[in-house]
Amino acid sequence: MNTKRAMAQLLKHLQNAGVTHITAVEIPKPAPPTLSKRMPPAGRPGQQSVDRSGSVAASSPADPVSASGKAASGSPVARSYRTLIPPADLDASSIKKPEPSSLTLQLLEEQFETAEARSDALSRLAELVSRCTRCSELSATRRQTVFGTGNSQARIMLIGEAPGADEDARGEPFVGKAGQLLDKIIESSQLRREDLYICNILRCRPPGNRNPLPQEACNCREFLDAQIHIVKPEYIICLGTVAAQNLLGSSQPVSKLRGQFLEYNGAKVMCTYHPSYLLRYPAAKAQVWEDMKFFMKDLGVILK
Repeated sequence: MNTKRAMAQLLKHLQNAGVTHITAVEIPKPAPPTLSKRMPPAGRPGQQSVDRSGSVAASSPADPVSASGKAASGSPVARSYRTLIPPADLDASSIKKPEPSSLTLQLLEEQFETAEARSDALSRLAELVSRCTRCSELSATRRQTVFGTGNSQARIMLIGEAPGADEDARGEPFVGKAGQLLDKIIESSQLRREDLYICNILRCRPPGNRNPLPQEACNCREFLDAQIHIVKPEYIICLGTVAAQNLLGSSQPVSKLRGQFLEYNGAKVMCTYHPSYLLRYPAAKAQVWEDMKFFMKDLGVILK
């Protein structure tokens, strides 16, 4: 029996037994992409840099995204769009990078200066995502896609891993128990949810609330990058290891990435634990509060 089939049977067995989360472990693998260090600007100690920009080219208007990833019009793509492969994947060679949508390429070439332009671009992208069938299992089991919500020109973007059952039902990210806890964290940090932009690594709920598969994250990556490009946040908060590893291309767990600022395409990135982790391990709330104090200090707000 090959490794993939054995792993699939093991995951099926665990799911039938009621196991929905598996603690991450270190697995020997080739050296992942490193987080290259840069000299921090004055007054911002401990900052690191991650350069993950990709080449894009303008193309034709929006087309439905199929399982093959090709635009329905068949229009050629002048240059390839680079999607990061999560380094935690055991067999990166098995990940197939989809051909990007022509609409995504077009949006990534544009610059959006007004709230109206950003809102219109996000609406067009959300419509494209709602028809996406790249991930056959997710598109067959979802109720609806969960694109993202919030201020189209937010200074701060929050990124989680994937929608849960409540999010799948309502079509909005972080509306279940984890979302209620996130609301409390936001309010305690003197922020308002309506001023933020919130989305996930995936826009469809994985069955059983399992973690996103590397291929699924790869299929959805261009939509995430387009959202970041349109909103153009100054800050990004990665909620949990899945979000942090996928955005930054890092193999390190969130416990190693927190307590510092990283950089992604010009935005300062802070990593902290996912609210669902706090529901399982309440003791970690103290660490998240320390992260938020560290984050808000950079915005000039001192939390007690």
